[in-house]
Parts: sequence; structure tokens; C-alpha cells
Amino acid sequence: MISLGGNALGKTPKEQQFLLTKVAKEIVGLIKENHEVVIAHGNGPQVGMINLAFTESNATPEMPFPECGAMSQGYIGYHMQNAIGNELQQQGIKRDIASLITQVIVDEQDEAFLNPRKPIGSFYTKEQADQLKQIHNYTMKEDAGRGYRRVVPSPMPVDVKEKQMIQSLIKDNHIVITVGGGGIPVIETKKGLQGVPAVIDKDNASEKLAELIDADYLVILTAVDNVYINFNQPNQQKLTNITTFELEKLMKENHFAEGSMLPKIKATMKFARSGKTSVIASLKNAKEAFKLTAGTIITK
Repeated sequence: MISLGGNALGKTPKEQQFLLTKVAKEIVGLIKENHEVVIAHGNGPQVGMINLAFTESNATPEMPFPECGAMSQGYIGYHMQNAIGNELQQQGIKRDIASLITQVIVDEQDEAFLNPRKPIGSFYTKEQADQLKQIHNYTMKEDAGRGYRRVVPSPMPVDVKEKQMIQSLIKDNHIVITVGGGGIPVIETKKGLQGVPAVIDKDNASEKLAELIDADYLVILTAVDNVYINFNQPNQQKLTNITTFELEKLMKENHFAEGSMLPKIKATMKFARSGKTSVIASLKNAKEAFKLTAGTIITK
């Protein structure tokens, strides 16, 4: 199970396409070694961009967040499907790829709805953030020392509606791109599933899906090479091989930012506790990360 961070995919569609041509080579390398590959991706910057475009437009209606999430699944999935497909063709490998619009079930009573924390969209200065808060009534919070971002509720995933479809595609030897942006958050009602204005953390969704499909490895590719303690401080320290027990202690010492590394830590710890292996690494070190020779390797 491979999870690509939204921030690691660049700031523009053109930059995203360029970066994905590189990661496609590494993913196809895994496929050549007969690994079954399922790919998830973040959408924080992208879904924020889509939502803001509709919000600032005078010619289009305001677009609800579930629909913005679905749009981001489609356009990021298309870029990934295109990049991996082209690389497969260049290497003479005949495999089909499916980008699946995915609904992820959440609990309507999840406390996250009372405390928005999930950063989306671009980074802003304090002045820009205050202006957005005043004009659009956004909740804005400082994110890991890099500026201010809009935050929305981020409930935990309970189940993946399309899990059987995903399992069928894997069984039929297809490459699957799914739970994009954490999936479209939906709640169960008497009338069926209903979308809710939130963004599920893609790392939590990836971990949940990794459990459901019985994956052997969970690899989270992001914008940094490793997990660090004292990040961006003179005494910052890189973590390479670490156990869930050691990470639990560091987490309690507040080494990891809520809107940045902490969700990745929690997701990888949860998966590793099942006796399997998790990795957090950078996009550019994907090849080495897949071989467990780069990044932060997390075990029970």
C-alpha cells in the first residue's frame, strides 16, 4: 500500500505531472518485481485550490466539500494513471490501471467535527489568513512553522464502501489508485450514504485500507526524507529504524506536528503494531524506500 502526500505532488498541475513521471518509474519497478500495488494519494493543496476557485468565482455556484474531494480524486487519479500507464508502455508491460472514486464511511458523532484540524490548500501569511477568515469565515491555523492554512474536520475512517471492488481489481492483477485524498467522507443515514464537509486524512485512510486488503507494507511518500525530532531546530535528529514503542514515547513528548507529521506517525504505528512494516520517506527516495534502505522504517 503506497500513500503519496498531496504536498509532495507540487503546487500546479504541470508540476504534479512532472513529479509523477518520476514516482511512476519506481512504482513500475515494484510491479516488475511482481508486487501487488495499491496507491493512495493526498489532496490537501489540490482540494483547497478547487474549493477556493469555486468560492472566489462569481459565475459558478459554491461547490460542497465532498464534491470538491471527488473532483480532486478524478484529476489527481488521471495524472497518476497516465504517468504509470505511460511508464508501463515504455517498458513493454501490459497491465491495466483503475482510478476508483472512493467513498469512505465515517462516524457522524466523531469529535473531529467539533474541532477542525486538517490543513488544506495553500500556505498564507498571518495577514492573508486573517483576511480569508474575515471574508469566507474559514478556520485558519498555523501549520508546522510554514505559514497559515485553512483547516477542516478530519474524522477517522470506519470503512471503505468500495473495498470489495478494490479487492476484485487486485485479484484480477490490476493496479489500483484509490482512497484519493482520504476518500470522500460519507455517513450512513436511513436514506443511504451522504457526503459530509470534511477531509479524511489520507494516511489514516491508507492504513485502514491496508488492513482491509491485508497489505504487507504501508509506504507513505511525502515531502521530507525522514521523520525528524526537533524538526527545523539546530538539534534536529533524523530517525531511520524505530519501533512503535520508541515512537510512542516521542509522540508523547510532542515532537510531531498535528497538521503535518503526527497523522503519518499514528497511521504507520497502527499498521506496524499488526507485525507488519511501515515506511515514511520522500518521493525522490521512493526506490530505496521500497527496498527498506531509505526513510524511516517503523516496526512493532
